[in-house]
Amino acid sequence: MNLQEIIEELCSYEFEKEWFEFKENFDNDDELGEYISALSNSAAYCGKKYAYFIWGINDKTHNIVGTNYNFDKNAKNGEPLKHYLERKLSNNVFIDFNEVYYQEKRLVILIISAAKTIPVDWDGQRFIRVGSSKTKISKFPEREVYLFKVLREGLPTIENTPSKYQDLTFNKLFGYYGSKGIILKENTFKKNLGLLTEEGKYNIQAQLLSDNSHIPLRVSIFDGETKASNLFSVREFGYNCLLYSLDELLRYGDVLNIIQADERNRIVERKEVSLFESKAFNEAIINAILHNKWIEGNEPMISVFSNRIEILSRGSLAPTQTMEGFFLGESVPVNAKLSDIFLQLHISEKSGRGVPKIIETYGKECIEFRKNSIVVKIPFNWINVVGNKVGNKVGNKNELTNNRTIILKEIRNNPNVTTVQLANILCISETAVENNLKYLKDNGYIKRNGSNKTGYWEVIK
Repeated sequence: MNLQEIIEELCSYEFEKEWFEFKENFDNDDELGEYISALSNSAAYCGKKYAYFIWGINDKTHNIVGTNYNFDKNAKNGEPLKHYLERKLSNNVFIDFNEVYYQEKRLVILIISAAKTIPVDWDGQRFIRVGSSKTKISKFPEREVYLFKVLREGLPTIENTPSKYQDLTFNKLFGYYGSKGIILKENTFKKNLGLLTEEGKYNIQAQLLSDNSHIPLRVSIFDGETKASNLFSVREFGYNCLLYSLDELLRYGDVLNIIQADERNRIVERKEVSLFESKAFNEAIINAILHNKWIEGNEPMISVFSNRIEILSRGSLAPTQTMEGFFLGESVPVNAKLSDIFLQLHISEKSGRGVPKIIETYGKECIEFRKNSIVVKIPFNWINVVGNKVGNKVGNKNELTNNRTIILKEIRNNPNVTTVQLANILCISETAVENNLKYLKDNGYIKRNGSNKTGYWEVIK
């Protein structure tokens, strides 16, 4: 990237990251040396090739304000500043001052290489960034240990990190591949799919693809617009081979996506309008699963509110990914081998249509970059808005409530579905299911063919 692209990229973040710092007219030679140490070490910690210290940008607003900082000066001892800094820094870091005019304002950009082999120190002390704060790394021993590990072995991934579960089985994985017409070989699949560390132990990728991933995947439904609202229901899709969990999540999206009858301006036929764009939802779910930072043991989080769905993926962009490239669909996978598996199984594709499809439908504002996560917000297209609660929006007790709509969906998919199964799906009592079934029968939505024990349900309207 050129200097202008660097500025645009860094300013696009809502908050300062651990590998760059904005100042206006900061001028303290020794503290600058501490910043260089902290930024260089943090760049390595975050998997970045370079860190940046930029004068002329407000660190709170990210407004371009310009600077009069003079980097072509002597340090306090009369030595040229760059020489002074390089002499007191350890020799495993490269620094380069640059002057640029951006939006007709003068900026100074200090480019700092990421630490290599060992952490960078300033005058015998090692520093690191914690959030937007610079501090001695000795105050955070866990970060220091992790940094040494990264410098020695590279960033931890789901491929090089062993799973704490080693008694894994893969019957479902074989079944999934078989359903796609691909035959896995017992003696080679672990190597071909990257399921082992160099030491021969099952890695986290193996855990995710095993019969029991040991990781929950949940969809939480709230009856209002925030998590302070009542929790309406929770659906569980985890503790399964990740591929099957993903399929179940995508199918559940069809359950959530209520088809509304639009009678407005009706002439002959009424128009059917979905609650949200299913393709955008599917792409957001696949991306959340594929690019989640599984290495930290945290799963994606799907929350359904009365006016939107939020799909949260843990972590941030891949180290080599740029914000511009992200929005253009230039995919840089966080989990490279898992991405290859998704491509092989035609779950995702290399065209990079996922993010562009989402923003084409809902705009860039539907994607929020938080400190340790990325959230896609899919708004609901309610035709008739009544109040702010899910129950009100899909009807009152004498209409098609959310539960009744889901029951109709389940009966269409499985006419033999039982009261017990419906109670488990809806997370409500069997008595509540029976009351809803009675309403649907009494109002002509469904009928029962045959006896209660051997018969089946039929959807009439």
